[in-house]
Amino acid sequence: MAIFTGSGVAIITPFKENSEVNYDKLEELINEQIDQGTDCIIIAGTTGESSTLSMEEHHKVIEAAVEFTGHRIPVVAGTGSNCTATAVRLTKEAEEAGADGALIVTPYYNKATQKGLVAHYSQIADATKLPIILYNVPGRTGCNILPETVAELFRTKENIVGLKEATGNLAQASKTMYLTDGKLDLYSGEDALVLPLMSIGAKGVISVWANVAPTKVHQLCQSFLDGDLATAQKLQREALPLIDALFSEVNPIPVKAALNLMGKKVGSLRAPLGEMEEKNREKLADEMKAYGLL
Repeated sequence: MAIFTGSGVAIITPFKENSEVNYDKLEELINEQIDQGTDCIIIAGTTGESSTLSMEEHHKVIEAAVEFTGHRIPVVAGTGSNCTATAVRLTKEAEEAGADGALIVTPYYNKATQKGLVAHYSQIADATKLPIILYNVPGRTGCNILPETVAELFRTKENIVGLKEATGNLAQASKTMYLTDGKLDLYSGEDALVLPLMSIGAKGVISVWANVAPTKVHQLCQSFLDGDLATAQKLQREALPLIDALFSEVNPIPVKAALNLMGKKVGSLRAPLGEMEEKNREKLADEMKAYGLL
């Protein structure tokens, strides 16, 4: 059984003016997401600025998300690292915190071989009972987990159950599903490709877009699952200009800017990320108005 089906939000981490994590705001955001139909909270991922959270903060943020969600929907914790031992530690801590699953990105910068990826993920899987979703985003990590490698891990490790697919390569995603007999829990990692990936068997999306439009993302996934392809197509098409604006600079710079434009007061970003360029911010605001968010 899949950890979740439908729309999972890759939720941002809100900060106070002094750059400390704003847990009151995080609770508010999680409650809003659940109230508006989101099917899963993905905490401490790339969008949550996990790379600039301390180990202590990382653990505390996951604990808080589990507490705030209160078992209403699943919580998946980002526990990846380019150090296998660190990924093992983070995953164990997420399990202790009560997370329902772990999202584990491929090691970044190291550029592991496919054999190295098998060893990396196998060691993590052996250290936890949590179901694991692999995360493949080579444009960000410089490391592509090939379909054959996904299939080997899926076949040999019972708790490796899914893949967040963010290569932009539908042929590769299709081959991955072919090699896993369509049984892998596939999730779109690109908001512009939710519908195409669901058409080849994806369970839904792990979404940045859902931070600002949770109801729409849920509706897109549910419409497809209900067989209402026309509505799903319309929702995907209508969102494309907004999605483009949300990725006009490196994530999560634009989505945090968008939430602040909506009056959510989620704070700034931690260095080395900086505030959005004014011309891109203006374009983002225009697309948000056209989409009905402002």
